[in-house]
This record gives sequence, structure tokens and C-alpha cells, in this order.
Amino acid sequence: MAAVGLPLRELCLVILVAAALTYITTGAVRSLAVRNGKVAEIRQRDVHTQPTPRLGGVAMFFGFGSAIFIAEQFPALTRGFMPVTPEMTAVLWASVAIVIVGIIDDLYELSALVKLVGQVIAGLIMSLLGLSWTLVYLPFGEGTTVVLDQVWSTLITAFFAVLLINAVNFVDGLDGLAAGLGMIAGSAILVFSLTVLHDQGGAVSAYPPAIIAAALVGMCAGFLPHNFEPSRIFMGDSGAMLIGLLLAASATSASGKINMSLYGTGDVVALMSPILVVAAAIFVPVLDLTMAVVRRVSKGQHPFQADRLHIHHRLLNIGHTHRRTVLVLYMWVAAVAFGAVSFSVVPARFALSGVAFLLALCAVITAIPVWRRRRRQAARG
Repeated sequence: MAAVGLPLRELCLVILVAAALTYITTGAVRSLAVRNGKVAEIRQRDVHTQPTPRLGGVAMFFGFGSAIFIAEQFPALTRGFMPVTPEMTAVLWASVAIVIVGIIDDLYELSALVKLVGQVIAGLIMSLLGLSWTLVYLPFGEGTTVVLDQVWSTLITAFFAVLLINAVNFVDGLDGLAAGLGMIAGSAILVFSLTVLHDQGGAVSAYPPAIIAAALVGMCAGFLPHNFEPSRIFMGDSGAMLIGLLLAASATSASGKINMSLYGTGDVVALMSPILVVAAAIFVPVLDLTMAVVRRVSKGQHPFQADRLHIHHRLLNIGHTHRRTVLVLYMWVAAVAFGAVSFSVVPARFALSGVAFLLALCAVITAIPVWRRRRRQAARG
């Protein structure tokens, strides 16, 4: 381990183990699913044209769980496990709960209410076993850090988990999209956790989010080769909800226990960087979820009724190909997430300039099909 206490080698191994085992197991799960006829039929809102096996989340959970088991064997990472902290135990049991709910839904199509109850239970398990928001920073006046009691801690943690679970599940509509966004978001949280480990000399609170994020990155990276367009297997709700839960767990662990006064009061953005990283990492799926709920409720529909008006559908409609739509969404999430991380790594003026440039570049690339269509129309006219 380096002098500054950064277990980089060990975390890289966690990523590699999760990626390798997820990649290998996904092939076996796909073979079993095809053999037993467990394939996703074509629905009206889908963009794929061939029946494709689901249950990729089973392989993803195996890769994640195996990587966590390996991580516990590394002396450099023991501060992230029992008896030092219960957080890794909490996230593992919560993951088991959400994957079980996801598998049942992938096989038998649970109702929205039953699935929501299962998501709440997973969030409660995570909180009650020791991974909860305990500190909330309120950026009003000179700034106040509120210490939450058990009831509020549990409620906020469960709500945050359910929010992210549904956000990722909503955005899982294109081959490779959810896995790629999970990998990017996990990488951003991992970078932030390493920054905290460095700045605070190996603080125990930064080990669990770093380990969770590393395993999440590896899990998504291992699944992506099977899932990028044209997809050979879908992760299903078991995989999408698992990604959402792990993002909630790593974000809660990174942002919910760190006293932001340790960052000083000179730079408000740097002071709030944990919350900004969390918000940025799930920016696209949460925006998509919010727009979908508002859109459906305003039409008198159920907020979870499926449609073809998600962000990825809109990008397809303006002229992006399937693959380019996925890459555009990757680009937006990476720009916002790593832009937020940069405020805690480099001086604010450099971070702000970099974020502005990246967002402008994303906007230009996103609008290219519109410009091309207008140019063709002008040439015809």
C-alpha cells in the first residue's frame, strides 16, 4: 500500500475479479436461459427486434459478490469490513434481496406495487444493517451539518435507494445503456472515495464506498461485452435494480457519513462535492425518471406505465443510431459526473472551465443529427 494509504492495487484487482467472473458467468446464464426458453418477448416500447434472454443480473450479482469476497481477503481493505464497519455486510444482504425481487420479476412479471414493496424492503435492509445516511449538509447561511436520528436515517436511506433503483431501471431501454452508465457512475464515486482516502489519511468511512464502487465498475464492465448492441443477453430487472442499489449504497456511504467541514469553507462547490458527485453520477437516469413521472401523471396515467418517450427514445427519434444514442448518453453522464468530481481534485476555476467545455461539446455532438437533417431539407428546398 502506498504511503498515502491508497490501496490502488487491491481495488484494481477487485475490478478485474468482478469483470472476469461476470463475463464468464454471463455466458453460462445465457446458455441456460436459452435452453429453458427464458427469453424476453418483443413489446411495443422495445427497440430490440429479436427475442433475447434475460436474467443477466444473476451473473452480475455473482461477479459482484465474488469480488467483495476477494476484497475481504486483502489486508489493505479489511478496514472496510466487519468488525470495523457493518456497511459491506449491509450492502450484500440488500443486494441479495433486490436480486431475488428482480429474478422473480424477470420470470413472472411482478406488478409495480409488489416490485416497489420489494425495493423498499431492500432499502430498509441496507439501512437497518448499518449502511445509512447519518449526516446531511444544508447549504444555507454558513452551512449546517444535521445529524439524523435512527428513524430519519432509515427513511432517507430507503427513499434514496428506491429512487436510484427505479432511475436505473427506467433508463434500461437500450443495449448497453444501463451497464455503461453504472460503470461511469461507479467510476466517478470511486475517484471521489480515493480523493477522500488521500485527503483524510485512510479514513475508515471511505473504504466501503471505494470497494462497492470498484466491484460495481468491474461487474458492469464484465457484462457490457455481452450486452452492447446487438445484445446477446439482457440484464433484466435483476441487473438494473442491482446497479441502482449499488449506486445508492456507494453514494450513501461516500456522502452520508463525511463531515463536510473537513473540506474547509473557502469553496462552496468543493464543500458540497460529495452531494454533487452523487447527483451528477445519477443525473441522466433521475432526470429521465422525473420527466417520465411528470409526463404520465399530467396525462392521468399511472406514473410507472411504460411508454416510448424516455430520453433514449427521443435521441433515436432525432436521428441517432442505437449505438450512437448509447454513446451520447455515456458522454453526458461522464461529463457531469467527472466534472463534479473535478471540483474536489483541482482548483474550482479549472474544474468549472473543464465542465463548461465538456457540456458544450456534449450539446454539439447531441445536436449533430438535427443539423444534418436541416441541411438536407435546405438542400432539397
